[in-house]
Amino acid sequence: MAVENGSGMRRGHLAAVVLARGGSKGIPLKNIKKLSGKPLIAWVLRAALDSDAFDSVWVSTDSDEIEKVAKDYGAQVHRRSADVSKDNTSSLETIQEFLQHHPEVDIVGNIQATSPCLHPEDLIQVVDMIRAQGYDSVFSVVRHHLFRWREVEAAGEAAVPENLNPACRPRRQDWRGELYENGSFYFATKELIVRGLLQGGKMAYYEMKPEHSIDIDIDLDWPIAEQRVKRFGYFGKGTPTEVKLLVCNIDGCLTDGRVYVNQEHEIISYNVRDLDGMRMLQDNGVTVRLISERNISPALVSSLNLQCEVQTNVPDKMAVLRSWMSEMGLSLNKAAYMGCSSSDVECLKLVGTSGVPADASTAAKMSDSFICTRGGGRGAVQEFAEHIIDLMRSGR
Repeated sequence: MAVENGSGMRRGHLAAVVLARGGSKGIPLKNIKKLSGKPLIAWVLRAALDSDAFDSVWVSTDSDEIEKVAKDYGAQVHRRSADVSKDNTSSLETIQEFLQHHPEVDIVGNIQATSPCLHPEDLIQVVDMIRAQGYDSVFSVVRHHLFRWREVEAAGEAAVPENLNPACRPRRQDWRGELYENGSFYFATKELIVRGLLQGGKMAYYEMKPEHSIDIDIDLDWPIAEQRVKRFGYFGKGTPTEVKLLVCNIDGCLTDGRVYVNQEHEIISYNVRDLDGMRMLQDNGVTVRLISERNISPALVSSLNLQCEVQTNVPDKMAVLRSWMSEMGLSLNKAAYMGCSSSDVECLKLVGTSGVPADASTAAKMSDSFICTRGGGRGAVQEFAEHIIDLMRSGR
């Protein structure tokens, strides 16, 4: 039983429990499908473990494959019974069974595996609300600025607004919006859970940032989650990412892909912001090299006035990339690549950090790469350079 000590702090065993059934109907084995290079469940497990806020971190599953991944990422595993592994089994029932097998647990933090942008700071603050502020249950919410209308049930029935006056619609900046559960986590004491409640007693909500609030339910959610986690996910603590080489495709990344031709000359254009981005990388110890499939003339390359090695007329970009990495003695996670076309896809998939302009081909965008908001020749290289620097400094 969770009790208070003399200082008013609630003590007792606090366990993080991630429910991860193997029989997901929407996306088979969704909980361990790769999201930005890591199993989906790994994102929340890393946040929970790195928070140092829990006495134990568990995954409740009926799957051998999920059990292996959970252990690989540092969690303990509770093998749930078949009785609580059905399509219609509720989270509450599954947590109640967990508590029957683990009577030492006094407080449960039920964390959803499908919320990959969860950060340790969120969990630390919620645990403080439970332990220091005396709340019996805390759940996550996100603020939405959405106008609600009552559902029309009969033909001819008039639509009725529920949270606005259509004659005086508020501007977003003049309206605080409304709070909605986002399903990221539910914390509750054992006493509440045994009584059949995940929310009750002295209740509180914890408002998460909108950019951290995402839930994956169906396939269509996956590409959105990929981009959200790359920009706003928690990438773990420890040694910062070390990038030593950036290889960038000239055509469509440094340039907008257009070539101007007259009878004597070929002309391409580039954005000076991208040169600033490359110099910033070089100032941070990153070697920058450029590559092109086209047979660009040496004079044209020289006219770009770029202080880096350039290789053109390249039929096999992968071979050149591997050659440069071997020359520098680099492992995959220390190389970065920026491309935009189908011929770049294998290189984008090979390296540890990859990026594409906003107007890259669909195949390049689907390569699990950072997608810039700017197009090729319009500052995309600078944006990707800033992303690399951010990763290096933040330990992602």
